[in-house]
Amino acid sequence: MTNPERVESAIVDRRAIVNDAIAEQLPVKKPERLYEASRYLLDAGGKRLRPAVLLLVAESISGTDAPATGYRDFPTPNGERVDVLSAAVSIEVIQSFTLIHDDIMDDDDLRRGVPAVHREYDLETAILAGDTLYSKAFEYMLETGAPADRSVDALNELATTCTEICEGQALDVDFESRSDVTTEEYLQMIEYKTAVLYGAAASIPAILLGCDSETIEALHGYGLDVGRAFQIQDDLLDLTTPSEELGKQRGSDLVEGKRTAVTLHARNNGIDVEELVPADPSDAEIEVALERLRDAGSIDFAREMAMDLIERGKDRLEVLPENESRELLAGIADYLVERTY
Repeated sequence: MTNPERVESAIVDRRAIVNDAIAEQLPVKKPERLYEASRYLLDAGGKRLRPAVLLLVAESISGTDAPATGYRDFPTPNGERVDVLSAAVSIEVIQSFTLIHDDIMDDDDLRRGVPAVHREYDLETAILAGDTLYSKAFEYMLETGAPADRSVDALNELATTCTEICEGQALDVDFESRSDVTTEEYLQMIEYKTAVLYGAAASIPAILLGCDSETIEALHGYGLDVGRAFQIQDDLLDLTTPSEELGKQRGSDLVEGKRTAVTLHARNNGIDVEELVPADPSDAEIEVALERLRDAGSIDFAREMAMDLIERGKDRLEVLPENESRELLAGIADYLVERTY
C-alpha cells in the first residue's frame, strides 16, 4: 500500500497547480457578480481529486515528472506536446457546476462549509453561474492543443459524461419516491451521478496522449470503480462525520429520503428507514439512527462494497507502466475510502 502521507502530498501539490490554473483561466470579469458566483465554490476549497487523477494518469503514461516540466507543455509518448492542465481545469469546473445545481435541487444551505451559491447570491445567479461553468469546461477542453481527432474524442467523452451526470441526478430524484429500489439500481445511479466524472478524469488524458483503446477503457473502468466507492464513502460520511467537518448538515441523506447502500441494506433487513429520524434531527437523534444501522450490519455492508470496488479499480491500473504515478493512483483509490471528510 502506498504511504498515505505521500498520497496526501501528491494531491496537495497538484491541487495548488490546479488552483493557480483556475485563477488564470477563470478570472473575475464583467459582469462581476456572475463570475464571482462562478468562482465561489472553486475558491471555497475542495480537494481537486479528479484533476489530480487526470494529471497523475498523464504522468504515468509519459513517465514524466510533470510538476517539474510543466503541465501546459506536456510530452506525449510520440513526442507531441499537450496542455493537460486545461483538461484538468475542465474536469474540476464540471464538478463545481454539478455542486451548484445539486444544492439548488436539494435546497441545501451549506457546501464546503460556506453558504451554497443560491444562498450567498440568489437562485437566478446560481443557475447562471452553473451554466457558465458548464460551457467554460468545453472551452478549456478545446485548449489542450492535442491533435484534432483526439480533441474531438476528449470532447465526446466530456459531453457523454455530462449527459450521464444529469441522468444520474434524475434517477436519484426518482428514487426518493420509490420503495423498491434495488442495490443494482443504486449502483447504476451513483455510476452516472458521481463515478462517470472520475471515469472521464482517468480516461481523457489517455485519449489526449494517444493511448490505445484497451488502455483508455481500463482507465475509464478504474475511474468508474473508484468513483462509485467514493460515493458510497460519501454516504457513510453523511452519517458519521460532524456537520462542521462535513461542511453541510449531518444526516441530510436520511432526512431527504436518499437511497444509499446503507439505507437499502437496512430496508432489506426490516428497518423502516423513513422513520429513522424526524424532519429536523438533532445530533443525538442521528447517533441513535446510526447505532440502529450499525446493529443491522448496514454500515459494514456499505464499507465492504466500497472496498471491493477499490480493489477492482486498482487492478485496472496494470495497463499503465510501473512507476511512481501509477502507485499514487492506487494510493488515491485507497484514500477515497479512508478519508474522514
